[in-house]
Amino acid sequence: MKLIAIDVTKTIKGKAILSNVTLTLESGMIYGFVGPNGSGKTMLFRALSGLMSVTSGTVLLDDKVLKKDFDVLPNLGILLENVSLYPSLTGYENLEYLAKFQQKIGKPEIEIALRRVGLDPKDSRKYGKYSLGMKQRLAIAQAVMEKPDIIMLDEPTNSLDLESVTSVRQLIREEKERGALILLASHNPDDIQSLADKVYSIRDGVVHEEGGKLLEI
Repeated sequence: MKLIAIDVTKTIKGKAILSNVTLTLESGMIYGFVGPNGSGKTMLFRALSGLMSVTSGTVLLDDKVLKKDFDVLPNLGILLENVSLYPSLTGYENLEYLAKFQQKIGKPEIEIALRRVGLDPKDSRKYGKYSLGMKQRLAIAQAVMEKPDIIMLDEPTNSLDLESVTSVRQLIREEKERGALILLASHNPDDIQSLADKVYSIRDGVVHEEGGKLLEI
């Protein structure tokens, strides 16, 4: 599977948020994206996923055209910053609710996803009582629970302790081995250095491929 961006540009109020982005991304690879706050990383993920329309350019999934053949990438798992789930539901109940939309998975898969990120499926605490780290781990669980073909993770190790960071990195490696195409944005250089097969830098909406894994964030 290939996800291809051709001259993708997004302009808001006359300002280019993304500028002529051209990428070819393939299954079984982890692509790291680095850049300062406001550089366009999150906007790029929104554009490539279909969560945001672009001003010009084309996004292709193999021979299918985003916003023509489908509105949002099919079989997508995504984590964007500031995820907000239902505060009155438990972690399990939140994932159970989300799983009903596509009806691909049931109780066993939801429980596995929770355990993979170190959460107890039987924990009766409501999401509103979760710590920041628990909320982040639940958000990662929702992104991978349906075994998506494409996974986009925006700052997945934010708010996590060292043990959780290690387990999340292992989860990401496992998803790569499963054959997923993974896009990873992180301010943590260790995330990029340890996980990414190819690294891109973003500044002012312009994307450049980094030689090796040289990082200047």
